[in-house]
Amino acid sequence: MFAAEIRKRRVQSHPYLRWRWHLDEVFVRSNGETHYLWRAVDHEGKVLEVFAPKRRDRKAVLKFLKRAMKQCGQPKVIVTDRLRSYRAAMNVIGNGADQECGRWLNNCAENSHQPFRRREGAMSKFRDVKTLQKFAAVHASTFNHFNLDRHLNSRSVFKQNRSAALAEWRQLAA
Repeated sequence: MFAAEIRKRRVQSHPYLRWRWHLDEVFVRSNGETHYLWRAVDHEGKVLEVFAPKRRDRKAVLKFLKRAMKQCGQPKVIVTDRLRSYRAAMNVIGNGADQECGRWLNNCAENSHQPFRRREGAMSKFRDVKTLQKFAAVHASTFNHFNLDRHLNSRSVFKQNRSAALAEWRQLAA
């Protein structure tokens, strides 16, 4: 009961999470096997959920969507590419009408893979799926912490926000 109340407050305190989500998957090799890193990003570029299953079917999308909706609530619109597994999973959940597919609509999710790909290259790949999942989740949360919408603010405001984020990070790491 206590965890459910905390989750409900978190969802209510961030009403923008309910606007528009972008879902996408990317191929990741782990110990010679191909896995898929699913990512849910909101309209501002904040990574909401990351999930690394072995397959790219309806069952995997359904599990991923349930995890994301449990944490962040149900969105108004979900933007995806034209993978048929998305439509099948959303029809099971009951929000198949909320899906949008179109050319260049999902660039937000596609661009969110780039920082992860840079770190993945620096780490020389992953040896285990659990390591991949843990790293992707931690990388997403730190990226969200330091992603300060530089294009929306002036230089002085950006520097103040970055200093505050860095101070908070140092406090957490100490």
